[in-house]
Amino acid sequence: MDVIKLLEYLHEIIETSSKVPMMGKVVVDKKETLEIIEKIIHHMPDELKKAQWVIEEKERILSEAMQEAENLKKENLNLLRKQIENHDITREANMRAEEIIASAQRNAKAVRLGARDYANAILNDLDRELTAKKNQLLEVLKGDLEEFVIDLERNVNLKTNEIRQNVKELREMK
Repeated sequence: MDVIKLLEYLHEIIETSSKVPMMGKVVVDKKETLEIIEKIIHHMPDELKKAQWVIEEKERILSEAMQEAENLKKENLNLLRKQIENHDITREANMRAEEIIASAQRNAKAVRLGARDYANAILNDLDRELTAKKNQLLEVLKGDLEEFVIDLERNVNLKTNEIRQNVKELREMK
């Protein structure tokens, strides 16, 4: 049997196999299908196998070449970086950059200290204001509470007197 006939036979098996409802799938005999695929693999011409090997080799060689090109690129960049670092202009620029960074750090420290002092002053003022408001509120609440207690005591006394009066009337009803 040649490969074309085997492929046609495999196609016929799939077309005539039992269908699985609503799934678009078919049930095939696994053993028979695998045997046909094995025969197809064994009947493939050697040229196809060689072509597959050539493609794999091409991919391997290309991959190695790309890796080597990447390594050369990295080496060249490192060499260029070292040459730039050793140049006088670069050294001067690095010293100037260090001076600028030191100056910026001093300025940042002064700003941080100023901001901290300002925040401290604001928070102290806020604390004093909150304490004063708290004391005012407590005084108002104390006055309101005293009035409430006096009013409550008066209402309780009125109700107690009313209950005593009712009890007295009940005792007299004999």
